[in-house]
Amino acid sequence: MPNLPRLRRPREPLGSPGPQSEPESSVPNVELIEAAGLRWFNIEHPDGPERAWLEEHFDFHALDIEDVLSRNQRPKIDEYSEYLFLVLHVPVFDRKAGRLGAGELDLFVGPDFVVTLPNQPVPPVEYLFSRCQDDEGLREKIFSRGSGYLMYRLVDDSFDYCFPMLRKIGNKLDALEDEIFDGRSEDVVRDISNTKQEIINFRKVIRPQRPVLRDLEKVKTRYLANDLDLEIYFDDIVDAHERIWDMLENYKEVVVGLEETNESFLSHRVNDILRVLTAISVIVLPLTLIASIFGMNLVLPGGGDPETSSDIDFYIVIGLMLVILVGMLVYFRKRRWL
Repeated sequence: MPNLPRLRRPREPLGSPGPQSEPESSVPNVELIEAAGLRWFNIEHPDGPERAWLEEHFDFHALDIEDVLSRNQRPKIDEYSEYLFLVLHVPVFDRKAGRLGAGELDLFVGPDFVVTLPNQPVPPVEYLFSRCQDDEGLREKIFSRGSGYLMYRLVDDSFDYCFPMLRKIGNKLDALEDEIFDGRSEDVVRDISNTKQEIINFRKVIRPQRPVLRDLEKVKTRYLANDLDLEIYFDDIVDAHERIWDMLENYKEVVVGLEETNESFLSHRVNDILRVLTAISVIVLPLTLIASIFGMNLVLPGGGDPETSSDIDFYIVIGLMLVILVGMLVYFRKRRWL
């Protein structure tokens, strides 16, 4: 890669007003924390003013800036002679849509600066930035170890943020299993579908980042400030990613099993209903036939007539129907059809 990026020193302090006040819409939304010779710039929802600010203060490659403003970038890492450009995805729950989505986090990492550009609020980044602003001791501890350690904290916190969300999915699966075996199969069909969609979305976010972490393993030493002890921390990120992926694989199998179990319960219930209805139909059929024959206004084979028959004939017919009914019930019960 060519030697592209060189940090441009602003002619005026960050946030200082110019000769004329600019419209609020053209003022870049840039937050800064500085300590131990390291600067952390955080820019949420980068747009036109933020792009102009980046082009004025840094010599980042134009394609990288285009990637920052794009909303459809895959996770990747680009290595230049003076900085790294990372694109990471973090699973974020979209409350408006009511489903799990991907929050994009772009990072520029140089020897004495880190620039984070989330395209939407990413809780782990917001939390770490807020803590570093409020806690001077934590700020000095993190910043004194260089930009490589700050990059590690950002990536590690982003992956650690996944585990509480995974535990919630696991609790949902446990609750769904209880509901299925409690006889609420019809009610959990939609819940199973929603949980399955969450797992699929989670996998879409996590899976493409595997090659990025492998590439990060190769280039991380450039910004570790000769602190070789930090190498084990980056190995921990890879382990965390593998644990997340293993949990998602397990949840995928569990939700597929629950879906099959629920369908089996529904199928058995439908079969039981059809079996009962079929037995009732078969039992009633001969009774209906007998009642139909004796209800016809015709001369009977013995020369009798329904209108001139004695009352005992009625009871004989009823008795015959009861005998057939009991006989068929006993037969069905013996065959375990009822």
